[in-house]
Amino acid sequence: MAVMREITYQEAIREAMSQMMRESDDVFVMGEDIGVYGGAFGVTRGMIEEFGSERIRNTPISESAIAGCAVGAALTGMRPILELQFSDFITIATDQIVNQAAKLRYMFGGKAKVPMVVRTPGGSGTGAAAQHSQSLEAWMAHIPGLKVVQPSTAYDAKGLLKAAVDDDNPVIFYEHKLLYRTKCHVPESLYSIPLGQADVKREGKDVTVVATSIMVHKALEAARLLEQDGIDVEVVDPRTLVPLDEETLVQSVKKTGRLVVVYEAVKRGGFGAEIVSVIAESEAFDYLDAPIVRLGGLPVPIPYNPELEKHAVPQVPDIVEAVKRTLAYS
Repeated sequence: MAVMREITYQEAIREAMSQMMRESDDVFVMGEDIGVYGGAFGVTRGMIEEFGSERIRNTPISESAIAGCAVGAALTGMRPILELQFSDFITIATDQIVNQAAKLRYMFGGKAKVPMVVRTPGGSGTGAAAQHSQSLEAWMAHIPGLKVVQPSTAYDAKGLLKAAVDDDNPVIFYEHKLLYRTKCHVPESLYSIPLGQADVKREGKDVTVVATSIMVHKALEAARLLEQDGIDVEVVDPRTLVPLDEETLVQSVKKTGRLVVVYEAVKRGGFGAEIVSVIAESEAFDYLDAPIVRLGGLPVPIPYNPELEKHAVPQVPDIVEAVKRTLAYS
């Protein structure tokens, strides 16, 4: 029997970009230190040797300028992949992304296309402190014209990146820092996972846990612990926030009758509230046997201290407790 190949999340992203660049001269990568250095997290390591400095373009330290160049390149027919070293720095590029990239196709009546992908590492867990550890995906999901992706596995990262590059709209592609070294089976061939297609990572009958990014792995660990108590948890990974696969969420909640939503970003105003609203406004509401539980980060900047950092965002015991709390309703 052939052994299924496993590679890391980091390698899967690099492989997807390299394969797409070999297929099309329109695809190129730009960002700070992505050339010889290989990027802040090593994702582009070795790519400059194959593709050269014209297609692996080191840029000045100016996120606004990088994003503006990407918008211009996309408008003229290229498919740029822009790497921002930390997702926090999207704040510096906001004008170009929010007021230009997101709106131009609409403003030109569909005659202009803006096929650009903003790849950026987000989330806490590396001791990078308050200005380099945020989860700001809800900001981007709020903007019409932007698509937002949060892959939780290497397999998903490769397939979703292919779909993002092929899309004629700007896509914000969040890569959690702690996921870069995680491994799973990833086909060598280039494949695409449609944007807007959720994945049931674990089937269950008692409670639905909808989790995003790194929280998918924490939810799966919590599900394994809860299984020891006879509790069968279904874990659903939206994979893309915009577009959102509402149907899969609704069907899961109709099956289990209970919902826990887990995300790393600050609970207040986080995307988990949107997921809760989808269920509350759907036919699944009538199937609920308990109030919905929402777990998110504390309303504080991410601390540098590792213990405080862990305390600021949901952890496995918090998910276990939340599931047991919703099951306490009969």
